[in-house]
Amino acid sequence: MTEKTQPQEKTWSVRIVDLSIKDSVEENDTIIDEIKVFYDISHANAFARAYVRDSIERCRTPQSSTQDVLEAWKNFGEDAIVVESDENTWHSADEIDHFAAEPATPMERDWRALDPRRLVEDDLDVSRYL
Repeated sequence: MTEKTQPQEKTWSVRIVDLSIKDSVEENDTIIDEIKVFYDISHANAFARAYVRDSIERCRTPQSSTQDVLEAWKNFGEDAIVVESDENTWHSADEIDHFAAEPATPMERDWRALDPRRLVEDDLDVSRYL
């Protein structure tokens, strides 16, 4: 008898790309992190969006224009790219001009609350006390 294997559940990943690395020989040199195991596309999209939103805000300085913020982000910021994408995938290019023009609220940039690594770690921490 052969054992039936369970179909593998679809997951997504988000790659964090350092935009300040310009003289890289290979594309993979710009990837500074890959966050794995998002179980649905909306979670991956929300994380990527908040991460980029936070990166934009870290590039914003007092009295800077929209163009200044955008240029600073392109030179020093970080982008987030949802891997295994489809037509429902969020892309920073779709909103980056809006992000540069309008400062984010703390909630809009709280990518840490959406980080699946934190969710797993929190679950593990709780299990120690049961």
